Amino acid sequence: MNNDLILQPMIGMMLLTAAVWFFMYARRIPAMQQARKPAQVYTTPEKVIELLPDAVNYPAYNLKNLFELPVLFYALCLVLYVTSIVDLTYVIAAWLFFAFRLLHSIVHCTSNVVMVRFALYSVSALALWFMLGRAALDLLFG
Repeated sequence: MNNDLILQPMIGMMLLTAAVWFFMYARRIPAMQQARKPAQVYTTPEKVIELLPDAVNYPAYNLKNLFELPVLFYALCLVLYVTSIVDLTYVIAAWLFFAFRLLHSIVHCTSNVVMVRFALYSVSALALWFMLGRAALDLLFG
């Protein structure tokens, strides 16, 4: 198997993070302009949350999420790549992680239906935990 294939879903996650960042500002800047308050009142994340509607803040919450479990995903993908133990099972699990994180982000940034979001998050987390457990076994017990 081509070891480089594990990098594709990793790049996908990076692009997703960039897309959420741009979406966050596409929602936030017009809302700030509409609120007609000076920029200086938005000095902390707490003040932004307080002064802007919840729906405008959803992408910011999602962006924070993208620096939690995905950080472990990035590290794990790099470990798999460096150790050259990438196989089809890892690649499929990595794509599942990405796909369900993408769906999670779409829900989180828009409708924010909590139980749908939680289900999507859970499937992505299970894919990651599977990858991590398998990698631990592969690397520790070869």
